[in-house]
Amino acid sequence: MRRYNRYNLPNDPLEMARYRVEKIRRFYIHLFIYLIGVALYVMKTYFNVPFHFFPVRHINFTFMSIWTLIIAIQGFKLFIREVALGSSWEKEKVQKIMNEQNTNSKQTWE
Repeated sequence: MRRYNRYNLPNDPLEMARYRVEKIRRFYIHLFIYLIGVALYVMKTYFNVPFHFFPVRHINFTFMSIWTLIIAIQGFKLFIREVALGSSWEKEKVQKIMNEQNTNSKQTWE
């Protein structure tokens, strides 16, 4: 499957749907790993489970706060922005601007 970025988006609706599904799949994988991290953090912090191996030893409040912010931003970009500023919003704004330009061009000042 071809990789896309925000500057190189597919034009075909089927490719666009595949791209979106791939982004959602990656988000859910990241969310699952995040939930495992939260569980480890809670066990380490509140239940005093001794985790002395490399990645878990360094989990602290700052790390979890930054990771939570990253997950929130990724979720916002994936779900909320599409609803608030999706293609239908763009079409409505373009249509509104075109209508305003048409009404302004019809007025003649003599």
